[in-house]
Formats: sequence, C-alpha cells, structure tokens
Amino acid sequence: MAMAMRSMLRTFSRRMQVRTYAEAPKEGEMAFTFAAGNKVFYDKQVVKQIDVPSFSGAFGILPKHVPTLAVLRPGVVTVTENDGKQTKIFVSSGTITVNDDSSVQVLAEEAHPLDSLDRSAAQEALSKAQSELNSAANEVAKAEAAIAVEVAEEIVKAASA
Repeated sequence: MAMAMRSMLRTFSRRMQVRTYAEAPKEGEMAFTFAAGNKVFYDKQVVKQIDVPSFSGAFGILPKHVPTLAVLRPGVVTVTENDGKQTKIFVSSGTITVNDDSSVQVLAEEAHPLDSLDRSAAQEALSKAQSELNSAANEVAKAEAAIAVEVAEEIVKAASA
C-alpha cells in the first residue's frame, strides 16, 4: 500500500512540475523602459519601435527582436510610440538590453530631449574639448579628451537636426 501511494505521489508531482513558457506578449507589443541618472523617460510603456546608436552600429528594435545586449554610443535614440509620435533623446553612453519577451531597456549615463539642447553651448563645449585634446599631456588625458570630443560632436549634430 505504501508503495502504491508513493507511486501515485511521484506521478502527481511530475505532472505538477511540467514547465511551460511565460505568456507571450500580444502581437506587435514591446514594453520599453528608458532611464538615465537625471530622469526616467519611459517605464514599461508599450511602443512601436526604438532606434538606437550602438558601437556595433545603429539599429532599430521592433517587437520580437532577437535578444540583444549592446553598448550605446553618443547619439540620438528615437522612440516611435504606438500613435506614430516620435520622441528623440540624446544619450551620451549606456546599455541596451532586448529580452526574449520583447521587453527593452535602455539605461543611459546621461540623456536629454533634443529640444533641450543648446547648439551654441554644444559648439562651445566642442571647441573646449578639442583644445584639451590638443594640449593633453599624457595618454589618460588624451583618452578623456577624445571621449569629450566625440560626445560634443554628437551633441552638435543632434542640436543641429
């Protein structure tokens, strides 16, 4: 009797341990989170498309995109919302994660909407960074100045768009 009971319990527990996949997102939906040290721009909001600049090249993300992990380069992230409205946000650096459940996270070091960028201040920052690069005394200073030049050039481009 004890053996029969154990057998029944094993069979029952095996049936209870069947693994299943998580519920798939609705067709055409992608949950998007975009945050920076200064602001949270999107928090699990459903969007249509995200275009990101990365060191491996700029790419667009749609629902059911292959899972990806990438490093942001300075540039503009474009978010197309479900109603077709586009939001453009400048990022200095950060990471992009595309998960297998179609959720996407962009975590930026710094991020600012394009309409808040000042072209003349960006041009001034670029000139200063270039002058620091030219006068850098060692390799560390040169590397830091080169990064500042790259970011400033991208801000000037973004502010001019």
